[in-house]
Amino acid sequence: MSSLVIVESPSKSKTIGKYLGKDYVVTSSKGHIRDLATSGKGGLGVDVENGYEPSYTINKDKKNVVKELKQYVKDADKVYLATDPDREGEAISWHLAQVLGIPMDEDNRVVFHEVTKRAVTEALQHPRQIDQDLVKSQETRRVLDRIIGFKLSKLLQRKIKSKSAGRVQSVALRLICEREAEINKFVPEEYWSVQAHFVKDGMEFTADLSKYKNKKIKLSSQEETDAVYNALNKEFVIETLKKTVKRRNSKAPFITSTLQQEASTKLGFKAKRTMQVAQSLYEGVDIGSETVGLITYMRTDSIRLAPEFISAAHDYIEKNYGKQYVGRVKVSNKTENVQDAHEAIRPTDITRTPESIKSHLNTDQYKLYSLIYARALASLMCAAKVDATSVVLDNNDYKFNASGSRIQFDGYLKVYGQYEKNKDTFLPELVEGEHLESQKVDKEQHFTNPPARYSEAKLIKELEELGIGRPSTYATIIDTIVAREYVEMVDKTFKPTESGMLTNEKLVEYFDPIINVEYTAQMENELDEIANGEDTYLNAITTFENKFEPLLDKANKEMEKIEPKKTGEKCPECGGDLVIRKGRYGEFVACSNYPECKYIKKDPNDRTGQPTGETCPKCGSPMVYKRGRYGEFEACSNYPTCKYIKKKPREGDELIGKPTGDKCPNCGADVVWKRGRFGLFKACSNYPECKTIIKTPKEKK
Repeated sequence: MSSLVIVESPSKSKTIGKYLGKDYVVTSSKGHIRDLATSGKGGLGVDVENGYEPSYTINKDKKNVVKELKQYVKDADKVYLATDPDREGEAISWHLAQVLGIPMDEDNRVVFHEVTKRAVTEALQHPRQIDQDLVKSQETRRVLDRIIGFKLSKLLQRKIKSKSAGRVQSVALRLICEREAEINKFVPEEYWSVQAHFVKDGMEFTADLSKYKNKKIKLSSQEETDAVYNALNKEFVIETLKKTVKRRNSKAPFITSTLQQEASTKLGFKAKRTMQVAQSLYEGVDIGSETVGLITYMRTDSIRLAPEFISAAHDYIEKNYGKQYVGRVKVSNKTENVQDAHEAIRPTDITRTPESIKSHLNTDQYKLYSLIYARALASLMCAAKVDATSVVLDNNDYKFNASGSRIQFDGYLKVYGQYEKNKDTFLPELVEGEHLESQKVDKEQHFTNPPARYSEAKLIKELEELGIGRPSTYATIIDTIVAREYVEMVDKTFKPTESGMLTNEKLVEYFDPIINVEYTAQMENELDEIANGEDTYLNAITTFENKFEPLLDKANKEMEKIEPKKTGEKCPECGGDLVIRKGRYGEFVACSNYPECKYIKKDPNDRTGQPTGETCPKCGSPMVYKRGRYGEFEACSNYPTCKYIKKKPREGDELIGKPTGDKCPNCGADVVWKRGRFGLFKACSNYPECKTIIKTPKEKK
């Protein structure tokens, strides 16, 4: 008797295949096997006249996969659907069951939150039926996204030449545009600070002006500041001195959004990169003795940890750091939904330290695993204790504040300190009533700053706090608005482009009731209610359509159409006006009567198709000029039989491999020029025996 286990990814199927014996066949669907069709009214793939019944079609690239799966199912005595443990995974299992003829009323759905032998074998012993409420929730999301995406995108493309719109991406764009508007209308305000400098027992410290008598002081001009400055004398009196012990608690273990934020700020990873690396750690890594998933499932909104992990982690902490480091379990203060049925992101085995498996991980995997490991372990450790001293110094009723802190007990910082700022700031021994003479008093002019643009981490945090989208979709949302050229990255922050501002302006003008924070968050709650069996697919779609269609009709009638800019020339083929259009490779000039007339004016500088005068070194055919998304390039004219492309010479190529004139400090061999992903660098010529790289000092800005 053989059992078939179907998972989503080939790498996960390889890992699980090693856990199960010869009685099991493990294969993968390679993600979704089908999606909404593009047939029917408006190409929605939804029967609007009959309860919005969705119509599905097998993806073109999955037809062979489905054919193979059908044969596997035919040969198996029992089939288990082991796709990912979330709505999307539940939907994939449902689609597989429908297409492959797997009974829906049987217990054939298995769920595990970590790819370890224990978790997989235990899940196979407790299968359940496919959760139809979860499936309907995912289906509702997909249909809503299709309706909005298709109908809104077509409208915007026709009216203002925008590329697309989406249910959540448009709200993310709105947040970025509204922040930019705040920045543009911001008027800086002048303010001044006064700071006194002291030295006692050879130790320097500073104190900042904060109050006059018992009232907070605000200095808005040089005149006000000079008046205060002139009223001060050199002698200060310590009015109050307070010493306290403050507790600094560790943070909860990672959920998807906090992992994306922390990986962005601490490791410099984009959200997409974080999720790709986390996926590889979850699905299984060969660590020599075994292939095993190193972390639990990375798409989660829950900070819950399994009791067995908590127990093992507490034992590990006590054994390696001492009983005084053992802390309490973090408890969520929010109501967790169905999506949160699984755990926080944590290592599958607390004894599997990052250092112990470093040689089996690539650089990105090691960095992210180290972060996840440290955060999960630190969440179960006790608070750090900080000795804090605060001092108020008086000078003619002007109050100056100074503070110092010192870590008394490191607590969770023992393992998470490298990811947090923990700089001690010392004060000398001071006593109340003591007189101190200032070394100098500084006054400095400042101006208030506008609100900062969103970085990727801050945008993800904002979306999460507002209840927009789901953490698993944030990376896709950000990729989409960047790919559509609605935003650009400026100093690692999002700045809306002209196209993005125009798109947002029209969406706000005509679709404000649905493209806003409150309504989008409300829809997320509605999807949760469907997942909980408290609402229905039909009700959610009908309610939305009743709100959306009148807005769409109004926009179709009233939104002004932006005509392409005329060049002042006439089409040589039909006499129509020539206009500037945008294509995938930039702007071009074409006839305004498209699609009736398809004339495109040739760029006089475009040499596409012309011979370069060289021959292909691979097949001997003439080389020709071609044009792609990155501009002109030289390639073989015998394409696609020959796919040779001539590499463009780069600045410094002539230096590669040549001596720099230096000697390797480790082995004495010549140092030569080499090229890496970040440009030219100096390294030992005796590589790989000697791997010395000579660091070049950075130029000061």
